[in-house]
Amino acid sequence: MNDAPHAVEQAIVSRQSIRGFLPRPVPTALIRRILDAAARAPSGSNIQPWKVHVVTGARRDALSQALLQAHARHEPERREYQYYPVNWRSPYLDRRRETGWGLYSLLGIQKGDREASSQQHARNYVFFDAPCVLLFTIDNDMDKGSWLDYGMFLQNIMIMARGCGLDTCPQAALANYPDIIKQQLGIPDDQIVVCGISLGYQDPDEPVNQYRTTRVPVDEFTVFHDG
Repeated sequence: MNDAPHAVEQAIVSRQSIRGFLPRPVPTALIRRILDAAARAPSGSNIQPWKVHVVTGARRDALSQALLQAHARHEPERREYQYYPVNWRSPYLDRRRETGWGLYSLLGIQKGDREASSQQHARNYVFFDAPCVLLFTIDNDMDKGSWLDYGMFLQNIMIMARGCGLDTCPQAALANYPDIIKQQLGIPDDQIVVCGISLGYQDPDEPVNQYRTTRVPVDEFTVFHDG
């Protein structure tokens, strides 16, 4: 019996956004292996529009401190692209609320508690204690097709990480302060900071890691045309 399809399926369905990591370092050779496999993602005309910055050690700590300070000073967030809809509507707003308040309920954060919400948001900027964070940029003259390609590359990273016994947390919040990231990592201005992924080994004792988001059933988002 070929177990490969089952192994791929398990890597996909076991992927979740982990918000508590162990301090255990991730070997550089393993990160390279993950990125090498992920780079097999398809892209239009094979242009491969992704650029990756692997941040660990003292550089990781310095970046974290700079982001935390910006958050503590309530500096305006300046993402370089529009991630969410400008005008929210059902069913997307409903799903967002379900996820947000489900997570906050597990953490004991009450609706309207802005201080606790801010403290939890700040956890993004310590990369949920992961020892490694990957920052992703794209040339600012790339169009929507390349961003679509980028999503497949990011998913490959997260699935490959699961196959290697690691966990991840994709973080759009890490694009909130692009100027800080560019200054800290020497990224030129013609790059757009897309997002980050915290990478490491899940802390099994962290309660927030027990949270599971729901998914819409296949028949709600699929039409089968068979006639």
